[in-house]
Amino acid sequence: MESDAPVEVGSTLHVEQIGGIQETTVSLVPGVNVLEGRNATNRTSFLRAIMAALGSTDVSLKGDAKRGIVELEIGPETYTRTLERKDGTTTFGGDPYLDDPTLADRFAFLLESNEARRSVARGDDLREVIMDPVDTKSIEQEIENTESRRAEIDERIEELKGRKSELTSLQSERREIQSTLTDKRSALEDVREEITEADTAVDEMQKRQEEHQEALTELEEARERLSNISDRIEDEREQLEALENERSELREEREEFPTSFEEISEIGRKTGELQERRRSLGSLVDRIQNIVQFNNELLDDADSDLRDALVAETEDPTDQLLEEPGLQCWTCGSVVDREEIEERLSDLRALRREKMEERREISAELDELQDRKRRMEKHQQRREQIDQQLQQIEERLSQNRTTIDELQDERATLRDRVQEAERAVESLEPDDNERVLELNRRETELEVTIERLKSELSEIDDRIEEVEEAVAEIPELEAERETVNQRLAELRTRIEDLERQAVTGFNDHMEQLIDRLGYENIERIWIERRSLGEGETRRGTSETQFDLHVVRTTAEGTAYEDTVSHLSESEREVTGLVFALAGYLVHDVHELVPFMLLDSLEAIDADRIAAVVEYFKEYTDYLVVALLPGDAAAVNDGYNRVTTI
Repeated sequence: MESDAPVEVGSTLHVEQIGGIQETTVSLVPGVNVLEGRNATNRTSFLRAIMAALGSTDVSLKGDAKRGIVELEIGPETYTRTLERKDGTTTFGGDPYLDDPTLADRFAFLLESNEARRSVARGDDLREVIMDPVDTKSIEQEIENTESRRAEIDERIEELKGRKSELTSLQSERREIQSTLTDKRSALEDVREEITEADTAVDEMQKRQEEHQEALTELEEARERLSNISDRIEDEREQLEALENERSELREEREEFPTSFEEISEIGRKTGELQERRRSLGSLVDRIQNIVQFNNELLDDADSDLRDALVAETEDPTDQLLEEPGLQCWTCGSVVDREEIEERLSDLRALRREKMEERREISAELDELQDRKRRMEKHQQRREQIDQQLQQIEERLSQNRTTIDELQDERATLRDRVQEAERAVESLEPDDNERVLELNRRETELEVTIERLKSELSEIDDRIEEVEEAVAEIPELEAERETVNQRLAELRTRIEDLERQAVTGFNDHMEQLIDRLGYENIERIWIERRSLGEGETRRGTSETQFDLHVVRTTAEGTAYEDTVSHLSESEREVTGLVFALAGYLVHDVHELVPFMLLDSLEAIDADRIAAVVEYFKEYTDYLVVALLPGDAAAVNDGYNRVTTI
């Protein structure tokens, strides 16, 4: 979570299983807090615990721990950070001070591995270090959106300016219409005066004119009625033709179904006879089958009870010897040869097959007759439907012809009326009122023209009002365009301004610190913001570069430019810290997080460390610095000191 930095309240940090710390609780105060101790006394671990509570992930668990926690209390607020190790991976949780610690990691947490500090020592691209956190894509997108809005405004202004010229044209047109309207009204007054003068002498002519007008009206009505009647006759004839066509089509269709009731009845009678014959054949086949089956049983079972009962007993030994080759007929009692019986049975079987085949043929013929009967009944049904339709059409044809006859009679009557009305109009045509009629026509024309001009004038007034309202937007749009232009200028120079602020901040702070730290042969350490020439830039890189310069002086006071690589370790560390401070200020990191952390200052001598601490404390609410005992002795005794962690 993001939070405003407190400036008047103390803070407490509780740490468990972080870095080399098993568990500790330390109170910090606004201002400078000195973590005093020798190496390997968990001062750096404590600083990283602060970083964790503030949102950084550049922190590790204690070597033998699976879970760690940091709690930071600032006034009434508590910020937490948890670390858990599972399968070799550490995950972070809790509710830290910052959601995004990028700027704080780079410009506020100035430990030995801090990128801003190390970039000076390594000779990295200093501009990239300062400008990398800036969301240039977002700025470019806003520039694009702002340019689009400006284009819309310009387009709208041009459109409205065009309408402004339209306004001039409309106003000119309105003046012309007003002038014409005045002339027409004056002309109408003159015509009406002439009509008034002429009316006193033409009373009879007016009466005759009224009669003439009535005759004209009657003539027009008669002609209109005649035209309507002619149209109706034409419609009725078209309907008549359509009905006759439909009747012809139905008659042709009816001829396709010549079925009669007698034929259907004949098929029914024949069907009944065939069904009776089929039943008779079925009965005969069954009887033959029974006879054949009965005799088969006699032949197959010589010892059956039935055979014993039917064959007469004989005491003649000779008959007994002859019993096997012959059989006694069960109907007449005579002895019959077995082969004769079997031959008779074969004839019966053939007769049975013949009758069965005849029955199948009758069944097939019955099926065909029934299909034919159904088709004929269907045809008869369609014939009846067609007959009904034909009857209806005949009725409609009769009505239609009657209507046509009536309309033709009415048309003939109307033609007579039209001729009479034409004669009446001709007889009532005024002879001496041409001048009055001309004046009346002129009056009517002027009245129509005046109404048209008044309508046009009203439309012009509405359009002028609409254009005036639209043109009134121009000052507002121009003011908005000015604001948009200013915003565009701000956006386009924002990156440049940030670069200049960073360079100026570094140079100013570096100059002040060099004076305070008393480096004898360093005249100046400064950054030059240089625009790269053609061929110096690579695609996707900036067009500017930060060049770090070192100016030294000889014992004789002569200034010369040296290289960064020749700086002492102390000088490089101070330069790196000042560079980080410049980024801290240009990105307003002090508004995001109330802490600045310093560590690994051993390369700087104690007095200069004290000067650096004194200088940096002005730019943060909490400055927490880790120092060796000898270096800590040089700083202000009034600073809060933490000696046990």
